[in-house]
Amino acid sequence: MGKLKICVIDGQGGGIGSAIIKKLREKFLDKIEIIAIGTNSIATSAMLKAKANKGATGENPVKILLNKMDIIIGPISIIIGNSMLGELTPEMATAISMSSAKKFLLPFTQENIEVIGIEQEPLPHMIDKLIEKLEEYINV
Repeated sequence: MGKLKICVIDGQGGGIGSAIIKKLREKFLDKIEIIAIGTNSIATSAMLKAKANKGATGENPVKILLNKMDIIIGPISIIIGNSMLGELTPEMATAISMSSAKKFLLPFTQENIEVIGIEQEPLPHMIDKLIEKLEEYINV
């Protein structure tokens, strides 16, 4: 088996995705392949600058690439149609939800949705917990 393929999905400015990719690179170096998918070119560009291996933008890459990934990471908004100010289409949300890849979602949303039982924490703390969960998952 080759490198673990991790897809990071983000929209708008790509800030969450970029922060995730930076931490993934710090922890796993080049032992993983990171594919960045942005809902727009600004988000994709930001994630590529954060050291993703490859990047793509929009709905079609989501539909085509996700079943080739081992893990999908992003804010919980990526499974909500019309989220991210409408950038994430219902088709994208469906493709992400139906992908066989394991999903690690951060409870950030601009939508009128609150996930009960989850404490809101600063992004850096959530990313640290994400890295811990990934380590557990990968080492299982």
